[in-house]
Amino acid sequence: MSKKLALIHTSATLVPIFQDLVDKYLKNKDIKVFNIVDDSLIKNTIERNELTPDTSRRVVNYVGSAEEAGADYIMVTCSSIGAAVESSESLTSVPVLRVDRPMADKAVAEGTKIGVVATLPTTLEPTSDLVRRRALAAGKEIELTSKLCEGAFEALMGGNPEEHDQKVAAALKELAEKVDVILLAQASMARVVDQLDEADKKVPILASPPVAMEYLASIL
Repeated sequence: MSKKLALIHTSATLVPIFQDLVDKYLKNKDIKVFNIVDDSLIKNTIERNELTPDTSRRVVNYVGSAEEAGADYIMVTCSSIGAAVESSESLTSVPVLRVDRPMADKAVAEGTKIGVVATLPTTLEPTSDLVRRRALAAGKEIELTSKLCEGAFEALMGGNPEEHDQKVAAALKELAEKVDVILLAQASMARVVDQLDEADKKVPILASPPVAMEYLASIL
């Protein structure tokens, strides 16, 4: 009997991205996927510069709706609302996963000097906090360096992806000199890694979507 995987997104652009990852990593699994999308979750978080209780409540409600729709596994694909995802776990009878947790666990396993890069403070802090807590749970001492790419998100939203990519690339090169592994707090930054020269890829650079799908493939 096939299983159902619910993916909860804060942007419609993520639906085809994750469908490609499902096709790649879960192609041998008997699993059906359905999506729930609400971009107001991330827009409200950015506007208020934090994840507020009312937005958290709505995230929890979406997780509950996914369970009611028959999901056997639920993954929320936005890092900025991760705290709300964790709040929903105890209220849900099926596994609920925040997309960046497998990435954080992999980084903790691979290095002690860990770098986190983001273009939004609302994503940088939740991801950094997650890494600290996962290291604590693993009983490992780490040195965490967080890097905000000032102006990169505004450039991307303003129709200047080249400037965004340049700022992210500069941050990655800078961090690569200081850390053992780098985490991308936002999946939208992953394309910049492909643009880097091999000489600049001195340490592993992890993006949450493929690592999360690898994890799901291991448990499904």
